[in-house]
Amino acid sequence: MECKRNISEFLLIGLSSKQNIEVFCFLFFSFCYLAILSGNLMILISVRCSSLFNEPMYYFLSHLSSMDICYTSCVTPKLIGDLLVRRKYISYTNCMLQVFAMHFFGIIEVLILAAMAFDRCVAICKPLHYMLIMSRGKCHVLILVSWVGGAAHSFSQFCLLICLPFCGPNEIDHYYCDIFPLLKVACTDTTIAGILVVANSGLIALVTFVLLFGSYVIILFTLRNYTAEQRHKALSTCGSHITVVILFFGPSIFAYLRPPTTFPEDKIFALFYTIIAPMFNPLIYTLRNTEMKKSIKKVWCQKRFFRRETVNF
Repeated sequence: MECKRNISEFLLIGLSSKQNIEVFCFLFFSFCYLAILSGNLMILISVRCSSLFNEPMYYFLSHLSSMDICYTSCVTPKLIGDLLVRRKYISYTNCMLQVFAMHFFGIIEVLILAAMAFDRCVAICKPLHYMLIMSRGKCHVLILVSWVGGAAHSFSQFCLLICLPFCGPNEIDHYYCDIFPLLKVACTDTTIAGILVVANSGLIALVTFVLLFGSYVIILFTLRNYTAEQRHKALSTCGSHITVVILFFGPSIFAYLRPPTTFPEDKIFALFYTIIAPMFNPLIYTLRNTEMKKSIKKVWCQKRFFRRETVNF
């Protein structure tokens, strides 16, 4: 396959061609992006500035919040800006970088969610050995493995796309550069490339989801020997994680574990894992978590008190 192209930019079709819908989307997604930034920054600062950072679960949560910010920032600012213009162009270089960044931060987030599930499984099934198994050094290793996995995955996807010939048309029926829409406009047979994408992205999403599901089956089986109060406490910490997993993995599996083609519904499903899930993550982890709510009140009340004392001084 020759690495050649005759185009320097792509035209994104976007979410809608109707101006009134685009105005509504601009306001709605601007609010969503501000909520993502403020909510995840609040969790990140609250965990880092409290004793919760020493606990593996919240250590992973702080990294998940930072990945949420990076992941959605690859797409949402461009989407918001494009809603104000009639023709939505993206250069070839920026398109390839967007694909790389999306898959890089996306796989890191997937692997962090898997690490969080492993942490909950150890905490409930092996409580006496929890601190030995989930030591800070091993937590660092799990995060490092997530970054290495993200780099390996995104680099393979990037190399696959960079060698595809693009000679027109250059219209992408999406609001950001994704692999299947790019395969559709490539001027060559992309059957093998499509199969490789499914084998890579699709299987990663499916295998990780199956492992996560299996870990919670083990947790539920173990909880049979616990008291009602212990079961309620354990499930309250796991419930938030399960909700986030469903929000993120459901649309992701639909998007990548299927024949390499595009559907009109792709853009709607993509909104869930690029914007909706990162927006709801802070709410899910704070509203259902008593320790997180206490930490937020403590950290931010202290900051407000310190600011008042500084002004009075």
